[in-house]
Amino acid sequence: MSTEENKAIVRRFFEAGPSQGNLSIADKLLSPDFVMHTPLPAPPGIEGMNEVITTCRAAFEHLNVTIEDMIADDNNVTARFTAHGIHKGNFMGIQATGKPIAMTGIEIFHIKEGKIIELWGEANLLGLMQQLGISPATGNQD
Repeated sequence: MSTEENKAIVRRFFEAGPSQGNLSIADKLLSPDFVMHTPLPAPPGIEGMNEVITTCRAAFEHLNVTIEDMIADDNNVTARFTAHGIHKGNFMGIQATGKPIAMTGIEIFHIKEGKIIELWGEANLLGLMQQLGISPATGNQD
């Protein structure tokens, strides 16, 4: 597949999965051998991705993920994103605060035969905890 086709797969995944909560998209876009490497605890495979999506959407009302940048090379697509929502449910043991969030992150997708087979993800969880008032802000606070 071309790099543009691979980017379209990743874009569709973000739009339908995390942003709309469409769990059936995992069956369409993820390989049965899918492996996920993220800081969030989840079972392996497609089940784990669906659990992450469900958990995040339950914790953050109006969750919407915007792709800020996307770079593709051969069968790898890297996406820098921002997730926006309102903390209305339990997330990683933190009870709802009602605060709006804007969490950034980067994910690298490996695509094989038109399916996402592997994902590596890093999210700014410290920044999220600061927005929720769990961790103190760092740096110059003028």
